[in-house]
Amino acid sequence: MAGPPQGTDDGSVRTEANGTGARTVSGFLENPVVGMAPWIVFSLLVGPGRFEIAVGIALATAVTLIALSRVVNRGSTWKLLELADVVFFAALAVVGATASQGTLRWLETYAGEVANVTLVVIAFGSLAVGLPFTLQYAREQVDPALWHTPAFLRTNYVITAVWGLAFLVAALAGAYGDLVLRNPNNIWTGWIIQILAIVAALRFTAWYPEVVRARATREAAGQGPEPPRTAGLLLPLAGLLVPIGIAVLVFDDSVWWLGAALIVAGGLLTKALKSRA
Repeated sequence: MAGPPQGTDDGSVRTEANGTGARTVSGFLENPVVGMAPWIVFSLLVGPGRFEIAVGIALATAVTLIALSRVVNRGSTWKLLELADVVFFAALAVVGATASQGTLRWLETYAGEVANVTLVVIAFGSLAVGLPFTLQYAREQVDPALWHTPAFLRTNYVITAVWGLAFLVAALAGAYGDLVLRNPNNIWTGWIIQILAIVAALRFTAWYPEVVRARATREAAGQGPEPPRTAGLLLPLAGLLVPIGIAVLVFDDSVWWLGAALIVAGGLLTKALKSRA
């Protein structure tokens, strides 16, 4: 059996592995998407008969992520979104535990829209006061010398605005399903449109900073890597069309032809975008 690499021992190998793991967890917890995770979980889970479990999972997610952040990133500061996570879902848990049956039914139907609208207010409110909520996370990942540079600030304004728009789309889709279609479990308004909006924002959050960095490098040095293409941004969304088409075939056979079309379109678009990414 092969021993440890030359020049090392088992202890140093374990230490290096533990350090890499810790950095991975730390980087994960410093991502603004983590702060939005409880809201995303809640808005996708909540519905008739699922209010209590959706609130419980969202609150547990919020508390767990904050505890991990304090343990792993000991110098981490409290963030607006973390505080909003705990306050909002703790309040919903109390209301749900004490509410009448009528109020509980209302919450089961509309709490997803309430959560999404609250996130819209947080996102655009943070922009209005000049402190995009992603800024607090981003500052923990970059050199303090960059904190006040125009490119860094502009990047966070743009990403925060994109998240605000994503949650606005999710709120409007949910409201349309609840108020117009009278069907909170509609596959399009309750799931597909909302998931696509969130995935688009997730992908943009990863893609856009790379574009900014590549452009800054080329402007400063006169050369450097090409900025990531738009095809790279759209590729994950195209890939989602196939599972969405399958879901339509399974859960909404009245428009089976649309499900089949989405599967074909997803495959073709993915192939075309891969060649351009």
